[in-house]
Amino acid sequence: MNLFFIFSAKYLFLLVILIAGVYFLRQPRDVQKKIVIFSLISLPVIYLLAILAGHIYYDPRPFVVGNFTPLIPHAADNGFPSDHALLVSAVAAIIVYFHRRVGAVLWVLALIVSLARVYVGVHHLVDIIGSLIISL
Repeated sequence: MNLFFIFSAKYLFLLVILIAGVYFLRQPRDVQKKIVIFSLISLPVIYLLAILAGHIYYDPRPFVVGNFTPLIPHAADNGFPSDHALLVSAVAAIIVYFHRRVGAVLWVLALIVSLARVYVGVHHLVDIIGSLIISL
């Protein structure tokens, strides 16, 4: 079970990007243009909100507070918000706007990535919830 969560926490975000990329490439040129415009507007805003949130709220990583070794190595920096959760949820939010079914699959993967980051001990649930809220 640990291997599933370790893999999900470290690498599953790549599958989200791959699926979104394949979806993008299979779309007609006009839809691709809309996705690019939507992404160029939303992703910088999401990124800036995440930076701002990280400066406003500091949440030490669970392994720092709990004095244990996480299942994956990680720096003992601010855990809020989760970059992995932010990325996958932002990608899922963009794609769901254009295709509900593909977006729903990406949201399921985003939740797995996010919960895996909690399971392996590098994030608190508040870090994940914050990322999900920011990405919406």
